[in-house]
Amino acid sequence: MQVRQDTAEAIFACHRARIFAVAYRLTGTVSDAEDVVQETWLRWNGIDANEIRTPEAWLITTAGRLGLDHLRRLKARRETYVGPWLPEPIVKNASEIAQPTPEEQMELSDDISIALLHMLERLAPEERTAFLLHEAFDYDYGELASLLDKTEAACRQIVSRARRRVHEARPRFTTNSQDHERLARAFSEALTHQDPAALIACLKPDAVLYSDGGGKAVAALNPIVSADHIERFFTGIRRKFNLPLGARLIEVNGQAGMVLLHKEQILSIVSFDIEADAIAAIYIMRNPDKLSRAGETFGLPLLGL
Repeated sequence: MQVRQDTAEAIFACHRARIFAVAYRLTGTVSDAEDVVQETWLRWNGIDANEIRTPEAWLITTAGRLGLDHLRRLKARRETYVGPWLPEPIVKNASEIAQPTPEEQMELSDDISIALLHMLERLAPEERTAFLLHEAFDYDYGELASLLDKTEAACRQIVSRARRRVHEARPRFTTNSQDHERLARAFSEALTHQDPAALIACLKPDAVLYSDGGGKAVAALNPIVSADHIERFFTGIRRKFNLPLGARLIEVNGQAGMVLLHKEQILSIVSFDIEADAIAAIYIMRNPDKLSRAGETFGLPLLGL
């Protein structure tokens, strides 16, 4: 007997946030994640849900398969992307930031930070899918074997290889949300007040800046390395375009970040990666395709530059 429509909808609604969480971590953009969520719903709505013993597992597995298929289709496109590719940010006003529990903070910083999602772009689609489902969503190797159509031993190797690459590229540092916010605020104030010394003091000497314009907005085509060069980059923007820059503290993917403004128009969304009480990396999202939702959130237009 087909499960009642309202019951099927209620089950899906109960797990929708988790489905989106899987899809966003896999694809890195809200629109692609929403496509995966919609396709998961269509498949869920087309089966006899009474035959599904564990709906959550079925839904997450389906979203994982769809996300993997999506990653494979995107691979060639991202290889020809103009400049560094950064995820689409999920933003909130600073007034909406609530202090998370230690468990929530760990999930936010490990699962959806711009730093981690950017690093995951280095992994092959199967590596990324296996790593995220195993590390963030507690999938065992048997479940991964079924999803990837591989043996459990092969899945262990894939996860191990991905974990090693992740940890080599981004060692773990313990940074609490208060320290992260303090450094984000200090950097924002230094930028607004045009204080080069204060800005450099926020950065590790070998800090790196990534800027994503996607060929649709002015951005650095290559990473900028060192605190001095990063300071010169921001000074150069101000001088070249004669822009007085304003910076407002916001939440970006669960962590303190900032929105760069010129006359109440959004220039970019900025996220930080913190190591050893200093900013190790700066991620600047400038591609207008990735800023439209931020504009809607803050009720501000994008600056066409």
